[in-house]
Amino acid sequence: MRASFIFSEVLTGLRRNITMTIAMILTTAISLGLFGGGLLVVQMAGKTQQIFLERVEVQIFLTDDISAADPGCEQEICSTLRQELEQTPSVVAVQFLNRDDAVKDATERVFKDQPELAALVSPDSFPASFKVKLSDPERFGVINDTFGSRPGVESVLNQRELVDRLFSVLGGVRNAAFAIAVVQAIAAILLIANMVQIAAFTRRTEVSIMRLVGATRWYTQLPFLLEAIVAALIGAVLAIAGLFTAKNLFIDGVLADVYEANIVARISNSDILFVSPFLVLAGVGMAAITSYVTLRLYVRE
Repeated sequence: MRASFIFSEVLTGLRRNITMTIAMILTTAISLGLFGGGLLVVQMAGKTQQIFLERVEVQIFLTDDISAADPGCEQEICSTLRQELEQTPSVVAVQFLNRDDAVKDATERVFKDQPELAALVSPDSFPASFKVKLSDPERFGVINDTFGSRPGVESVLNQRELVDRLFSVLGGVRNAAFAIAVVQAIAAILLIANMVQIAAFTRRTEVSIMRLVGATRWYTQLPFLLEAIVAALIGAVLAIAGLFTAKNLFIDGVLADVYEANIVARISNSDILFVSPFLVLAGVGMAAITSYVTLRLYVRE
């Protein structure tokens, strides 16, 4: 099989159906770009989840009578709770906050930029509490089951629930990107099939002559297969370039403050490089399989 002949046939086919080739390249690029965006969201969500899980604390709020009568956590109920918490497996640290400490903590974290609201906060507004840092946030259930119904305990707050809500939002963004990518992929598949059929129909006479002089079916159909693969490969390259462009010119600027506050993990160029091979494989694989099936079903020469 002459490589020069195959190469010239591929170039001829791409030029002959230039508008359809461009449409397929752009559709493939959009589809793979959305697919890559979904993969990047998955990576970002995983890294962000790790950031938040390292900060997750369980907060055990005490009843009003304990909060008012034992600001130093020196009486039996409070001191016993503290001692047992410190001895519980997977507990890294236990911090007691009396009502004054709770006001200070809320003022610094919640009302930092709202001094007019901070002035209205009084110690009676907050109960005393224990902040419990866990080495394994999944152990929250043990803390809740062991201490949730103990005397002096009003309620148990698990910040993991708040983290899960955040990641449900990220999961929704990821799923939306994947859903749109699937729709675009279907459009790309239909375009590939149409391009292969039109290319084969346009060159049906020369293909028939080649078959008559002894050319194998594989030899005559390979150029059509390569046309689709080349177009998909160009689309994959455009998708990767689009991800780099969007990341550096748009996403970094929009999320700059969020990155600085370490609220979500940063999407880096290395993340895009990591997903790039998957985009190339997905694009080439989609084009190869679609064109092969189309040739088997519609080209009988």
